[in-house]
Amino acid sequence: MGMVIAAAHTAAHHGTGPASAVELASRAARACLSQAQVSPSSVGVLINVGVYRESNTFEPALAALIQKEVGINLDYIADPAPAAGFSFDLMNGACGVLNAVQLAQSLLDTGSAERVLITAADVHPGGDARLDPDYPYADLAGAFLLQRSADPDAGFGPVSSYLGDGPSDTEGYLDTAAMGSEGRSRITVRRTEGHGARRSALAAVCTAGYAREHGIDLDRTVVVGPHAAQDTVVDGDREEIGDGEPHTAAPVLGYLQAMAAPRPEDCDRLLIVAVGAGPGAACVGYRPEGW
Repeated sequence: MGMVIAAAHTAAHHGTGPASAVELASRAARACLSQAQVSPSSVGVLINVGVYRESNTFEPALAALIQKEVGINLDYIADPAPAAGFSFDLMNGACGVLNAVQLAQSLLDTGSAERVLITAADVHPGGDARLDPDYPYADLAGAFLLQRSADPDAGFGPVSSYLGDGPSDTEGYLDTAAMGSEGRSRITVRRTEGHGARRSALAAVCTAGYAREHGIDLDRTVVVGPHAAQDTVVDGDREEIGDGEPHTAAPVLGYLQAMAAPRPEDCDRLLIVAVGAGPGAACVGYRPEGW
């Protein structure tokens, strides 16, 4: 019995007030539940993997704030199940979604939860990434709702992590020496020249290594790489994500783009690849139900 994606959705900021990682992640999460036609109370665990947040908020955990906005287990007395509505943050940059998928596999395999909701959202701490031309990422969220499937051929394979050579070529941090009185609305992101080419090269190496390790025929595989396009189609509606690159939500966006596109002939699975600072990467094979 494999673990499958019951629903996936993205949410982008379109300029109606300051961007909020909590609001965008909650919007994507609610859309997932609506798409899957399940109630918030059916979610056992919520894992949030977003990195950049409004006002550089780190406490309390954003997962708890998202849980409240989505309405998951707000009354412990009414729903005291051990794993009902448990939530936490798990941060590992661009690889965070796949790390959360690996954790969700353990939770579902052991029966600790019936459904796991993963959210990923990044927003500029000042509230609008478009106003900062040096900030590389889009104000964007994505969400996966995961559950067990009765189809033994469907679902995720094992998640594998890889470490690249050399030092990290991407850094995101709050420069406390220079933040002044506006530190909560600022962030410093530094990326060395050629980082994109190195990220692509690491993705290619890890994709080939994962395929060899797990006996996957890449000629029959749709590879969902770390470079997602700037828009996607969900439930027939096209959503533009605006300026900037997808960051932690990129695997969700890439998955949606792959599922919206015509299925290549003879392809029977996806291989999702994420690459982040470290340099590090994560890969996982996935066969949708019905493929």
